[in-house]
Amino acid sequence: MKKFSYSNSGVSIDKGNQFVSQIKKLLKKNKKKGSTDIGGFAGKYKINQKYKNPTLIAATDGVGTKLYIANMLNKHDTIGIDLVAMCVNDIIVTGAKPLFFLDYIATGKLEVGKAVKIVKGIVKGCELANCDLLGGETAEMPEFYSEKKYDLAGFCVGIVDDSKKIQRPKTNDLIVGIESSGIHSNGYSLIRKILKTNKIKINKIVPGTNKTVGKHLIEPTKIYVDPILELYRRNIIKTSAHITGGGIIENLPRVLPKNIQSNIDLNKWKLPKLYKWIKSQGVTQKEMLRTFNCGYGMIVIIDKKNHTRLKQTLKKYKLSSDILGTLKNKGVSESILFNNAWN
Repeated sequence: MKKFSYSNSGVSIDKGNQFVSQIKKLLKKNKKKGSTDIGGFAGKYKINQKYKNPTLIAATDGVGTKLYIANMLNKHDTIGIDLVAMCVNDIIVTGAKPLFFLDYIATGKLEVGKAVKIVKGIVKGCELANCDLLGGETAEMPEFYSEKKYDLAGFCVGIVDDSKKIQRPKTNDLIVGIESSGIHSNGYSLIRKILKTNKIKINKIVPGTNKTVGKHLIEPTKIYVDPILELYRRNIIKTSAHITGGGIIENLPRVLPKNIQSNIDLNKWKLPKLYKWIKSQGVTQKEMLRTFNCGYGMIVIIDKKNHTRLKQTLKKYKLSSDILGTLKNKGVSESILFNNAWN
């Protein structure tokens, strides 16, 4: 009779143990006071008592088909930064400080070297977000995934003091866009369709830049934790929107009162050359605005009097920003009104 084992079924417990052994060394430098080491059934995190009315905020996300780009380029050491960014940037729009992060890696066949690179990126992302990588799960799933393919998911918990008064956006407040680092982690299915249909090589230089398409596409998502939390702490911004899937069209209205309309002047919108190139491949302006961040990964609402303070704070973090428009009374019209067109 044939003898069966987990190993000849396609799952290597030994490789899993080897992987855990290697990443334990990485996680030691990320460990925060009051949290447990990995290896247990669950992670523990001790909450600081400085909050009057502590409220936990949670978010979960992935990086979508940007994973295809990582595989095409065989570059896996930054995709973990994207994973952390997608979660922590959602957390901070509430004014919450990210506390800890957990990851999930699923693959058809565990390649220890590749998996370690992925975790290195996650560790780097947690360092940039000043949160603890508390644990994770790695699933080897033969036949469900092909051997070279993998998927990622992340989960983050943050904390905010609900006793602190939040300013409410009102008419004539300014809409300000804070620069992105590139595509971030949304719109990759559309981009891959463009590359395939228009037969564009990933090593092609994007016109007006000195970087290839591949380098632009793999650029890690900007992590905005430190600047955004400082802006909230100093009462410079009233609210913020993380511009992810759905672009500004879907995301900005989520953080504004129902009676408020965003009036945006596209003449003031500095469309980066990367996006100009994408648009030139046959993507309409509306489709661009509801798919990509188009140069602004975070949009904040401020009182006009705080604009100088905003610019000064962002300068410390080497971030640029632009006034994109103002808030108006909505009436019965749409939530966002775009005036003019990109130059």
